Amino acid sequence: MTEIASQGQLRESAVRWGLVTVPAIVLLGTLSGRLSNSGYGNPWFDALDKPGFMPPGWAFGVAWTLLYILMGIALAMILNARGAPGRGRAIGLFAVQLALNLGWSPLFFAAHQVTLGFWLILVILALAAATTLAFRAVRPVAALLMLPYLGWLIFASTLNFAIDRLNPDAESLVQTRPSAQIAL
Repeated sequence: MTEIASQGQLRESAVRWGLVTVPAIVLLGTLSGRLSNSGYGNPWFDALDKPGFMPPGWAFGVAWTLLYILMGIALAMILNARGAPGRGRAIGLFAVQLALNLGWSPLFFAAHQVTLGFWLILVILALAAATTLAFRAVRPVAALLMLPYLGWLIFASTLNFAIDRLNPDAESLVQTRPSAQIAL
């Protein structure tokens, strides 16, 4: 017997990685959105002019959940590829692009930085493309699982750009909170 692990054992290991990565990435994405009050229902966001191709609010939750699931599965495949050349680089690129991805919602929705959000999403797109190429070198199927994410990032950057153009004063739309102090 020259095998270290059987094919069944390797599949089980990949499944175990997926049982960690998928919920972790979905949870982190959900927390980022919730903590930054992302989407419709945010008074600042609701006040912005939106382009005609803006999807309904529910579409974002569905899309991001599916994308995070696919990203988690792709990462699990890479984590399971012990000893594969380029594995460390692929994991590092994934971690950086994911961290920046998680920082977009607070920047856009909480800090009201539409223009900076656009530039950040372009950096995320470039890093996600580099991650996809790095994944391809390790596990081609993992790279295929990243393609919907790349497509969505292209759409999201277009949407961010359109919102920025429609709302040049977006940062000043912040509603001031009424003061409870009484001036005498």
